[in-house]
Amino acid sequence: MVQPNPDPTLLAAQQLLAAAQFASEKHARQKRKGAEGAPYINHLLEVASLVAQAIDQPDTNLIMAALLHDTVEDTATSPEELLSRFGPDVAHLVAEVTDDKSLPKQERKRLQEEHAPHKSPRAQTLKLADKISNLRGILYSPPADWDYARKKEYFAWAKRVVDGFAVPNPRLKAEFEKTLSKFDGVVRP
Repeated sequence: MVQPNPDPTLLAAQQLLAAAQFASEKHARQKRKGAEGAPYINHLLEVASLVAQAIDQPDTNLIMAALLHDTVEDTATSPEELLSRFGPDVAHLVAEVTDDKSLPKQERKRLQEEHAPHKSPRAQTLKLADKISNLRGILYSPPADWDYARKKEYFAWAKRVVDGFAVPNPRLKAEFEKTLSKFDGVVRP
């Protein structure tokens, strides 16, 4: 007997929930660096929401990659595990935005600037949403040990990365600029 084709909307919802559950399990014990110590999954959900609101056409794999974007970098998840669970497109998107944690922090930051123009448009969308979320975190719940100069440098570095994007998502770019502009009004020396 031939199975009926599943409803594409239902299938997309099931895939997104599977990615969200996987991410929540992998990041279960992690907290954001901010003073509030928010559960890490909040960041992943914010990035996925920013991506979903900024794209014109449905792209389940891009939203799944937003949920999973830090799994390889920050947990014991391998690229092969993402490939087998979520397919080559999602695994490739995550790989495209993953930093090599074996490198020193300053080198990773330098490479983000250098590689920004060469990212695919979808990876640029994902990275831009991630930067917005990170800036919001610094504005409203910064790490307790970050002084004014460190916050200002992070904002300047994030701007250099985003300015390097060849084809930034226009909605996210506008939101990034809006978030960036709040620095002087919110952060005090």
